[in-house]
Amino acid sequence: MVAEGSLLVVLVQLVDRIPRPPLPARRGRPVIYPDQLFLKALVIMVVRRVPKVHRLLAVLEEPTPEMTRLRELLTDEQGRYPTRRTWERRLRAIPETLPAQIGGLGRHLVATLEPWADCGRAAAIDSTPLRALGGVWHRTHREAGEVPHTSIDTEAHWTKRGWHGWVYGGKLHLVTTVAGVWIPLAARLTPANVADNEEALLLLAELPRELRFLLGDTHYQDGALRERCAAADCELVATRHGRYPHHDGGVEVRRLFHQLRSTAIENCNGQFKGIFECSGQVPTRGLIPTQRFILGAVLVSQLTLLHRFDAGADLRAGLKPLLRAA
Repeated sequence: MVAEGSLLVVLVQLVDRIPRPPLPARRGRPVIYPDQLFLKALVIMVVRRVPKVHRLLAVLEEPTPEMTRLRELLTDEQGRYPTRRTWERRLRAIPETLPAQIGGLGRHLVATLEPWADCGRAAAIDSTPLRALGGVWHRTHREAGEVPHTSIDTEAHWTKRGWHGWVYGGKLHLVTTVAGVWIPLAARLTPANVADNEEALLLLAELPRELRFLLGDTHYQDGALRERCAAADCELVATRHGRYPHHDGGVEVRRLFHQLRSTAIENCNGQFKGIFECSGQVPTRGLIPTQRFILGAVLVSQLTLLHRFDAGADLRAGLKPLLRAA
């Protein structure tokens, strides 16, 4: 018999501790199953690396004690279990609510873990490219409207970033704490050609109110973003354009902040890609399935931090083998 402490079961149960954001009024038939039920299913998809819904349902049908317990957790209070059509429809719609779910859990983690208790209340913002599954859609073929191979994800796009060079795929926009533990605070996933400063305006709405410094690179040197940060009583510290070395006032302070930003966000992105094996191609094709899996992985990383905190374990080391053992 599987113990109640099975890691996958524990992570699924932790979904109930995610603060529920206010949802807009829905038209049409009333919703039968709560959104939390499908978040639990998403946790299983990410941890077991089954990015397609029909594979998830096949895994859940296995007659093992663990799957029996998980099916119980995916049953509503009236004892009803969703049909396959309901699973497909609701899991396809779940990416719309994931940024708000991630933001709510991020604020809950900040209140629970208190990462800024002995340091400044700063967070780092950046984007990282993710390679699309399958072939690439070259510009000449895209402009001609030709798709030379069925493996090409036509909803992906091109970007050029630092040492990554040209990447065809998507882009994960992420905000994490600058502290002793890297807590994802907000996340969104877009095609790779979406501007970082535009998505940053949407990410700001999910950040904790106590945040005082938002650290970014030159992509976030934007007037509208700076004004929005100031309205939230937060200072945007972004790398300035122009040839180095800079000699204006405050350059040494910005250099220190830039080092803190790089240490936090670069390591957090590297750790995330390593844990969820996204350094190569993502395991999904299409914008919605990719948003579901990648943002679901961010949510799982948050739940893992909450689980480690409850267990009194290290919040920065051992996360990958822990999830591999789930």
